[in-house]
Amino acid sequence: MVSEDLESVFPHLARSVYAITSPSTPEYNCIAWAAGDVERWWWPVAGSFAYWPPNIPLQESLDAFIKAFGSIGFTPCGDANVEQGYEKIVLYVDENGKPTHAARQLPNGRWTSKLGKVEDIEHELDGLTGAVYGVVAQVLKRPIDE
Repeated sequence: MVSEDLESVFPHLARSVYAITSPSTPEYNCIAWAAGDVERWWWPVAGSFAYWPPNIPLQESLDAFIKAFGSIGFTPCGDANVEQGYEKIVLYVDENGKPTHAARQLPNGRWTSKLGKVEDIEHELDGLTGAVYGVVAQVLKRPIDE
């Protein structure tokens, strides 16, 4: 996707600094990318289409997504500021509270996202807020293995 297309879908990107950081691939989505998994598509659906952690409800709810990330060591936290020794992710929800997107914080404080089946980008936290992904509803963190 070219920058102009990204900016039409995500208008906040046009007012910020961002970079496309990988080519398009349908192998994984934003949830998988935030989890550090580039081998499979994560989504709470039954069947072989997507992966979802065992024993986590197959629900498109914020609670189910928090539990899914909890299964790999993430816990809720209060803010999206860089915290030494921790990796952070954010979950976006639409106006109905349904999860739409996840982004992972980079060591420099910026964020990395996989945009559906297209590219990964580096962006500011509010760069993807708006009509498509909604707003950040939850910040999660886990200790970095050093």
